[in-house]
Amino acid sequence: MPSNVEQLLREGTARLIARAGESRSLDAGALMPRVRATLEKHLLRHQPDASPPEVNQFLDALRADEFILVVACERGDESAWNDLIEQFKSTVLSAARGASAGEAEAEELAQSVWAELYGLRVRADGSPSGKLAYYSGCGSLGGWLRAVVGQLAVDRHRRTSRLVQTEEASDFDRMGAEVPHEDGWRPNAPPDPERALAEAESARAVQGALARSIGELADEDRLLVKLYYFDGLRLKEAGAVLGVHEATASRRLTRLHAEIRKRVESILVAEHKWTREEAERTLSEVARSHMETDLQAVLAGGTVKREKRDEAFE
Repeated sequence: MPSNVEQLLREGTARLIARAGESRSLDAGALMPRVRATLEKHLLRHQPDASPPEVNQFLDALRADEFILVVACERGDESAWNDLIEQFKSTVLSAARGASAGEAEAEELAQSVWAELYGLRVRADGSPSGKLAYYSGCGSLGGWLRAVVGQLAVDRHRRTSRLVQTEEASDFDRMGAEVPHEDGWRPNAPPDPERALAEAESARAVQGALARSIGELADEDRLLVKLYYFDGLRLKEAGAVLGVHEATASRRLTRLHAEIRKRVESILVAEHKWTREEAERTLSEVARSHMETDLQAVLAGGTVKREKRDEAFE
């Protein structure tokens, strides 16, 4: 590693800001950690003895405008998020269409991408931990977003096509009942009363916890959930009702995913005496065909009936 790497970083970051069409109020102090991480991962890890000219050449090849746009989004810049979605929403949707069987599936995948970019989890400092942290600036942001869409599509396919190992006799009976014989006869598996009762009780517990969690939301947050998940409005349309940009509506909805799920888990643990692992596993099973923390999967996954869900909004 060059002995004067810090100086090269400071100078290279300053040149990057100067090359950008808009600095978005970011200075070298805000950008240097990301620039350093990119340099170490993509150059110095493979060329630890890179010369100063090689370091400078690498830094000057970073895509300044897109790099700064991503860092500004990570730092919560509202204008940057609006610009990111406006510039790349057609790119993301186009890639999603290429990886999906239909328009509805493509739109769902595209929304999942934006949620993943914003971050469904948080770091130790409380900031969102989204996939934008992986953008290096070495290539085009559009190409990188297409790769993210492709990876999420692969992950979704793996989750929905995962083979389930059968270990109990009742599982063989159930699977046999799902496949008709050649003559059209379909065997009927004997019911499992204990399992049915346990599933019904779990469904009621989740249903009640979810209804309470939604009912405890602020009025505007509850309206956003209703508009998007129950009324079928697109984010742009729901945002228009609330008087906010679709980027703002998207981030707010992502935040609500995590808040509602956390609240549901807490209710199941505190009031129904579930273990934290049981609560997490049950909600994940409900959402097995979607993102683990996707509220839409919890709401529409079969555990909670639509007419019961609507009671939370009355």
